[in-house]
Amino acid sequence: MFSAALILGLVWSAFGLDSPPGLDTPVACQRIAAEVSNATYVYYPGSLSYDADNKHYINSSSQRSGCSVEPGSVEDVGTILRILGETRTCFGVKGGGHATNQGFSSTTGVQIAMTRFVDVTYDQDTQTAVVGAGNIWDDVYDVLNARGVNVLGGRASGIGVAGFTLGGGYSWQSNQYGLAIDNVVAYELVMPNGKVTTVTASTDQDLFFSLKGGGNNFGIVTRFTLKTFPQGNIWGGTTVYPATVIPAFTAAAAKFSSEVTDPKAAMLITFEYAARQIVLATIMMYDSPAPPRGIFDDFLNMTSLRLDVKERSFVDLINSMPSKVTPRTISNDIPVSNYSKDTIDSLVEELKYWGEKLVSDNSAYVAYTLEPFLPTLFDHAGAGSSAYPGSRERLALPTEVNLGWVSESEDGVFHDAAREMTRKLGMEGASRYPNYAIFGTPVVDMYGEEGLKRMVTTRERVDSSGVMQLTGGFKV
Repeated sequence: MFSAALILGLVWSAFGLDSPPGLDTPVACQRIAAEVSNATYVYYPGSLSYDADNKHYINSSSQRSGCSVEPGSVEDVGTILRILGETRTCFGVKGGGHATNQGFSSTTGVQIAMTRFVDVTYDQDTQTAVVGAGNIWDDVYDVLNARGVNVLGGRASGIGVAGFTLGGGYSWQSNQYGLAIDNVVAYELVMPNGKVTTVTASTDQDLFFSLKGGGNNFGIVTRFTLKTFPQGNIWGGTTVYPATVIPAFTAAAAKFSSEVTDPKAAMLITFEYAARQIVLATIMMYDSPAPPRGIFDDFLNMTSLRLDVKERSFVDLINSMPSKVTPRTISNDIPVSNYSKDTIDSLVEELKYWGEKLVSDNSAYVAYTLEPFLPTLFDHAGAGSSAYPGSRERLALPTEVNLGWVSESEDGVFHDAAREMTRKLGMEGASRYPNYAIFGTPVVDMYGEEGLKRMVTTRERVDSSGVMQLTGGFKV
């Protein structure tokens, strides 16, 4: 065993890994390879599959692991977790690989890639879909589109099912159906002790609560059973505007947020500083082939640089919006109570300040994205039904701060800026959205004191050995 560990250590060095994670990692890799079934594959540096397993959507999120594992069955996931716990080896679990925080789904230890869990099964009798944790939403939508149904999922191309759903999940139809977690019927969960179980509201209420927004603290979810709803063609697409229309654009954004009450209407409204100038953009969606007059008219009547809105399939809408990619990216969340004209004007002033400070060439950008939802958004599930948000008594609109840059040497500067940009405008005491929050955000800021206590008690019950503390993410 020692010889194998030594050889693997030399392999890491030869292929330039960040640093040898310690002898426990080669021992764990060797044991996993020996004890899993033929359905599971283990890869090492130098393999194309290893590279794919470690690759994340954003370069700055990726790390180089000691080995990567693609489990082919839930039983093998259990074996892997058991070995990691016994050897106390750090690990990461990657679904779609869309996390912006390094170490949340990446690792220098054992990288578990859920690549083989890509099943999508629709049950017409129960009106549910069982979705494997290795899927990206594009593929899920494509399968369900053929059946004329849909689920609540990501709003752009390339977003993974697992991280999105375990973190809460704001979607295009959230005004109609709530958050993604509000529509989970069951979780197939591999417990930290390796046992496989199905978690529902009736089988384990506290664990069901904790999985709804609680991330990877309680085991590895391998499949989600989700509510479905009918889906026909929609209307929508993207628009881009010059900085000359900022006054009209901010007025239209404030008006849409305060006056539009149609639950079928949804928007993402972005203010971006790039190439030393401000650019404005929207993504519009109406959940029918055409919107009523008046809902989007203010935006449609402005001078635009790009206008691509039309009747289309929901799948086409998602495919038309690839997620923006830069070598290095970080996000953070500003929870706000509403998008008044004053609030938006303040965001624009902050954008100018940070843009002029951080964006020195065409390779960097700073952006705020507004996400107006109806005040009834959190009413689609009962109080205390999910770990996130910490309270459903008042709506907190998630406003994403997103920064992109190129050089690793500037990581600290942009990380500090992402934190500072949220301090002025955030809503006091509101829950921060886990899927946007920057690493180091206190978990109590996402789940509240009472919710966090419940989660900690549940985690201590299901993971008394602290196996899931060996992986990254927001730990409770």
